[in-house]
Amino acid sequence: MMSTRPAYDQELVLLGGGHAHALALRMLAMKPPGKARITLVSMGEETPYSGMLPGLIAGHYEKSQAFLDLRRYCARLGVRFIRAEALGLDVAKQCLFLRDRAPLDFDLLSIDIGSQPGTSSVPGATEHAVTVKPIASFQERWEQVLTRVGAQANEALKLAVVGGGAGSVELILAMAHHFREASVSLSLVCGSELLAGYSRATRRAAYRYCQRAGIEVLEQQPVTAVTGGQLRFDGEGARNFDEVFWCTQAAAPAWLKDTGLALDDSGFIRVRDTLQSIGYGNIFAAGDIASQDSNPSPKAGVYAVRQAPTLASNLRAACLSETLRPFRPQKRFLSLLSMGDQYALAERGPFRVRGRWVWRWKNHIDRKFMESFDQLLPAMPIEPGPAMEMHCGGCGAKLPGVALRRVLQRISSSYPAAVQAEALADDAVELEVPNPGKLFQTVDVLRQFIDDPWLTGRITALHAFSDIHAMGGKVESMLAQVALPYASQHLQESDLYQLLAGACHELAIEGAHLSGGHTLEAPELMLGFTVNGRCERKPLRKQGAVAGDALVLTKALGSGILLAAHQQALCRGEWINEAINNMLLSNRKAADLAKDFRVHAMTDVTGFGLLGHLLEMIEGQNLRVNLQSRQVPLLPGVEELNQQGIKSTLLPGNLELVSKTLPKSSQEFSRDHYPFLDPQTSGGLLIAVHPDDAAQLISRLHQDAYAHAAEIGRLLDISGDAEITISD
Repeated sequence: MMSTRPAYDQELVLLGGGHAHALALRMLAMKPPGKARITLVSMGEETPYSGMLPGLIAGHYEKSQAFLDLRRYCARLGVRFIRAEALGLDVAKQCLFLRDRAPLDFDLLSIDIGSQPGTSSVPGATEHAVTVKPIASFQERWEQVLTRVGAQANEALKLAVVGGGAGSVELILAMAHHFREASVSLSLVCGSELLAGYSRATRRAAYRYCQRAGIEVLEQQPVTAVTGGQLRFDGEGARNFDEVFWCTQAAAPAWLKDTGLALDDSGFIRVRDTLQSIGYGNIFAAGDIASQDSNPSPKAGVYAVRQAPTLASNLRAACLSETLRPFRPQKRFLSLLSMGDQYALAERGPFRVRGRWVWRWKNHIDRKFMESFDQLLPAMPIEPGPAMEMHCGGCGAKLPGVALRRVLQRISSSYPAAVQAEALADDAVELEVPNPGKLFQTVDVLRQFIDDPWLTGRITALHAFSDIHAMGGKVESMLAQVALPYASQHLQESDLYQLLAGACHELAIEGAHLSGGHTLEAPELMLGFTVNGRCERKPLRKQGAVAGDALVLTKALGSGILLAAHQQALCRGEWINEAINNMLLSNRKAADLAKDFRVHAMTDVTGFGLLGHLLEMIEGQNLRVNLQSRQVPLLPGVEELNQQGIKSTLLPGNLELVSKTLPKSSQEFSRDHYPFLDPQTSGGLLIAVHPDDAAQLISRLHQDAYAHAAEIGRLLDISGDAEITISD
């Protein structure tokens, strides 16, 4: 039997969520680059618009206005999103090295990771100063400073910004506006003159504004060293500060030096006019990280924005083997400098103006730029995806043996203890049934729920392990069942490697191994595992709870609602990140902790939701559950999305199950209770424990990373059918 499905044949990876990539992604989605699959790799779910950062610090904007939610943005565009930090690049093998995860293969790569203030030339700056970029770490420290200022209301805090360029001037004036009623001393330390490169009139205006804001400006004061709380200058002078923010000349990440890419004297990637790397036609660079040989330009966001159309066009042309076009940067650009309190300076060549109307002009430009990412998406005429091709069924749907062997050999080199030798040899694996002890076996299969295959492998493995952990057992071995979407062989190999490497990452932690499995092609990605485990002591069962037991839930609920919202591009990236972290929390340690207490029954909360699995625990046991709804932990965003009517497709079935079996509880149901029926992927454990042990068990769980663990109810005697009552 033959079927017709789309097939990708190239992997286009965009590293970094800078301005150029954010705009280019939208253009590529509107006009797809042939059969290329697009993946965005970014350190975080959000990327800031640099033009609005001073306004954010000053308090003129909310974070949601100044940051683009990349995960949600990619979901709307149909682009894969992978949250990871790049550590290196192998240009020959065409793979990216990422922190704490498997390398990512690519056919074409575009790099837009921006720049960061250079600290390496000043001793102590890296250790003791807060760099303004990356914004995520700066924002975290800034929040700490705000907390510290609030706690030390009667003691003046001394803050310094080291720089002198436009970014540092805007930053310290924004700080001054924010702290206008607080006891804070601000100093701007410039290695040369203030705003070097700008006109004399603009420099004078900025200097006067700093003075008016109470900012001490130290010009011609190069910093020679930074120690804890102190800046040292030429001539042995020194000044003490409580916090130092570093906003000097842009520098490139150090890992680029080991990639073999052609770099300029400052470490930035040299590119042709087509934005291709010198020497590697399949690697592009844009934004601050790129240095155009024929047209060197300042590190300014305006150039990244202007590069986006050329970058999108050339990435599409490279995928289709078409002619690329050059990027010609403008000779002059408009520079708008915010002075903190909704006043701005503007300069372009000989043209210079200033005033509050200039800030309103800048505010209009910035808001319109950010709003465009949302406003233009729903109506975009996105073209159809890759052309349809014919694919076989039956055994003809299996992956080629040579491809499978390459993947397994690649994984075994990274996780030698997690891949059993028979997985590379025999068709079947021999299992030794332990004695004493019983062998337990379970199986789980999931459709793809997030577009990162490495995380899909990890979470699916943990989900499958959970049945063994819930019985108090230990995982020993596993078989994999993988259905890969139709694509070229090297893309399927890449996806299979990511999936199995993620699973083997968790197997290695368990001290277990992959024994073998089966792969095939299919319309969509599916991943399943058959897991073998054993219990060295009497296994815990779902049933066995007694009246009076406390019910302890180890993880927060809501992954089903959040994933459903994510599929509709309605979920914030930070919410999905919390859900992923929750799903990546193994139940093994919680199950091990339970052995130290008087636990009578235990199960994991997965597809049937909290109430469905609670019903399994009490059915036929003459027990009633008094569930305290306010004590049930929910993931961030769940309540908001639930009120919007977002729900998993399995929720109606779960509601029907509970309603038919527990008619009394169904009468009490409202939308507020839907999260209790929400199907959980890699959910937590539901533990029936002696009431005198509940508090200590929860305390131990909190100490062992289960931050949401809580007592959610009690079990009571009842004569007759099982019953669940829900109360506030």
